Amino acid sequence: MQQLVGILIVLGSVFGGFAMMGGTFHAIWQPIELIIIAGAGLGAFVLGNPRHVLGETGGQLKKIVFRKKYDSEFQRQLLLLMYELLQLAAGGLKALDAHVEAPKESPLFQRYPAVLEEPKLLAFIVDNFRLMAMGKINAHELEGVLEQELEAIHEELTQPAKSLQKIGEAMPGFGILAAVLGIVMTMNSVGGGATSGEIAEHVGAAMVGTFIGIFFCYGLLDPLSNMMKQLVVQEASTMECVKVVLVTHVAGKPPLLAIDAGRRLVQLNIKPSFAQLEGWINAMEGRDSEPDSRRGGGRAKAA
Repeated sequence: MQQLVGILIVLGSVFGGFAMMGGTFHAIWQPIELIIIAGAGLGAFVLGNPRHVLGETGGQLKKIVFRKKYDSEFQRQLLLLMYELLQLAAGGLKALDAHVEAPKESPLFQRYPAVLEEPKLLAFIVDNFRLMAMGKINAHELEGVLEQELEAIHEELTQPAKSLQKIGEAMPGFGILAAVLGIVMTMNSVGGGATSGEIAEHVGAAMVGTFIGIFFCYGLLDPLSNMMKQLVVQEASTMECVKVVLVTHVAGKPPLLAIDAGRRLVQLNIKPSFAQLEGWINAMEGRDSEPDSRRGGGRAKAA
């Protein structure tokens, strides 16, 4: 909804102001100029980026359009999933094999569909539980490994926004390119005996190319790249949350304290309080038909 409001404000301000000055939309409707500029921009984007960046760009734009966001319900599911995994790990990391080897078939993971719908986050979780199960690793070593992995993930996820921003910066140049081609056609029409009115119309049509390039840059592509950057920040914060939970667990802290350490990395606008977190865990354990003594022990230790 917010994006729609923003688009309406931009369009209303630009084209509404143009109409108030007495302009007609017929004068700025130049589909050939639009094809030249948009086609050149799209071609440059495809030319300058590998296939995986193009695919990631499409995925991020899809999330923006359909407003897939990391809300409080997503954070609840993530924190509770990590809590259950840590409870199982307390009985030995081998107990997690059946879950981390095939998370989409695991009854435990299936209770948290919001996490299952995030393939990168899911892979980050199961890969690092496998890492802990492969051999003894201390908290300092694990933190170093995870920081390097998160740095590489962040660099890859921000590449689409960087590439889109570069194309946005190039759009005024493509607009000038279309305008120059329009002027060339205008000069040809002069040689063909065009009237002054026809020449003026051709020049006006050529200048629309410059307008389209500038509009695409500042009214469309720059805001889109900024939204993609914010989306990456949200994804990175969820992985940072998982990293802190795992490092705190390996440091020997009980599950509840490990989960609370991860909670502190959640973005402020959706960050649950400790009381909310504890309420979620109590509600989850209240649904179990058979109480798990290990969970109660975790809370007792945390207390």
